[in-house]
Amino acid sequence: MSLQMTSGPAIEPITLAEAKAHLRVDGTEEDQLISSLILTSRLHIEAALGLALITQAWKLLLDKWPKTAEVRIRLRPLQSVSEVKVYDTDGQAAIVPPEHYISDTTGNPGRLVPARQGWPQPGRRANGIEIAFTAGYGDAETDVPAPIRQALLLLVAHWYEHRDPVEIGTPGVAIPAAVSRLLKPYRLARL
Repeated sequence: MSLQMTSGPAIEPITLAEAKAHLRVDGTEEDQLISSLILTSRLHIEAALGLALITQAWKLLLDKWPKTAEVRIRLRPLQSVSEVKVYDTDGQAAIVPPEHYISDTTGNPGRLVPARQGWPQPGRRANGIEIAFTAGYGDAETDVPAPIRQALLLLVAHWYEHRDPVEIGTPGVAIPAAVSRLLKPYRLARL
């Protein structure tokens, strides 16, 4: 199983102006650094929580269907499934008609469930199944929950203040506990 981004977010969840106001930075000398910290902070939070903050397009590649028949799409929140392809032994793709599956976008995580008896089996052993989907809270910064946006600002500020690389043999500077506490409700519970 692998995930591939096919189209990244059009914007970042916080603007450069918001980050600069939070950091109390005037002028434009640090704009490139702050923009890179916004990007890095978003990527860090998305990877840590299995989230897509702003709308993004992805492909999920599977070798075979899960034994339970339902495919859990771990990148959250799932907005839609646009296409499901199954490859034969010659590498030719057959599109599974949308009426043959149900996209559960309200589940956490979202999932894909066959509407009928089961799924068509792939002929290709590796990456024989391709599921194209869209994930994210929405297209605008304000669609991202406020606690996540606040955690982003705190993380940008943390990395802005701690730019030096950590030397071997010295204690590292951990991510602030306030960031972890703000993000805790968005972690996927494991049972």
